[in-house]
Amino acid sequence: MSVAADSEMSLARQANDLARDLTRADPRVYWLDLGVTAAVTWLSLLVATTTASLGWGLVAGAVCVLALYRGISFIHELTHLRSAEVPGFHVAWNLLIGVPWLTPSLLYEGVHILHHAKDRYGTARDPEYHPLARRPVHELAAFLGVAFLAPIGVILRFAVLAPLSFLIPPLRRFVVAKTSGMVINLGFSREDHDRARTAPWLAQEIACWLWSWAMLALTVVGVIPLRALLIAMAIFALMTFLNQLRTAVAHYWENDGEQMAPLDQFRDTVNVPPPALLPFLWAPVGLRYHALHHLMPRVPYHNLGTAHRRLVETLPTDHVYREVEQRELIPALGRLIGRMRAKR
Repeated sequence: MSVAADSEMSLARQANDLARDLTRADPRVYWLDLGVTAAVTWLSLLVATTTASLGWGLVAGAVCVLALYRGISFIHELTHLRSAEVPGFHVAWNLLIGVPWLTPSLLYEGVHILHHAKDRYGTARDPEYHPLARRPVHELAAFLGVAFLAPIGVILRFAVLAPLSFLIPPLRRFVVAKTSGMVINLGFSREDHDRARTAPWLAQEIACWLWSWAMLALTVVGVIPLRALLIAMAIFALMTFLNQLRTAVAHYWENDGEQMAPLDQFRDTVNVPPPALLPFLWAPVGLRYHALHHLMPRVPYHNLGTAHRRLVETLPTDHVYREVEQRELIPALGRLIGRMRAKR
């Protein structure tokens, strides 16, 4: 089917016709992946914070960054995964990863789904869109560099703002609207204030508040060495920076704020499929198939590779589906910088 034929059958419909049987989540995959990822994260953190060897510390720290990145990336799956599909997974993820690293699922649930709204994508109402390709290059540097402030940001959010917001209603409204979402559009404000009064939200927020106070108190009294806390914060900062790099190449960022046609929305997203190998590390848990995910958001991460292969095998090589592919992180980042320079 040619590009012109998209007027007769949408690309999303083509994708669904080819892969509609791949929308069911496999609980065994989710639980095994989360269990192994969490174990590697905490064991590597233990080694990184306790070893006297600089070499082993650096190796363990690098492993922890990648494992934590994979673990945190499951927050994306949680927003699309119905609780009944993998019972208990949302709670387990928050206990193993989300709360201990002060990145509970409340920061993404109710926010990310707006990025998929056809009338919001690429506009000022999209929480996860910023027209980087239309901005000066120094803005990309700021976009990436702010990631290193993430450890301070989450501590401030949960150790300071959370308890104060329960005492000061106007502050509470600000905290929910402006500090309770993983967004890149700084103009975005959450409007679902009722969600912030639900039991899951409050349980996560209070757990993060108490956990952050406990970790800080144990550090002050010397139970947790300051060195260990600083290493953990550095690992979190590097993990956030890696995610920010991935985010920078997840879209083409060309839209000027106007509402986009569905096909144009797809063309603005990116796939980094095989034979590229490194996306397994820098775009884990299905994030390498970001464009395909926008076509079929109900397909779980472990089936995206199969869905992609079916589309590639069925659609012609000049099909619009193949237009959004990038080879690797560095080439994709280079093309983004080139487009940014060309706009100036």
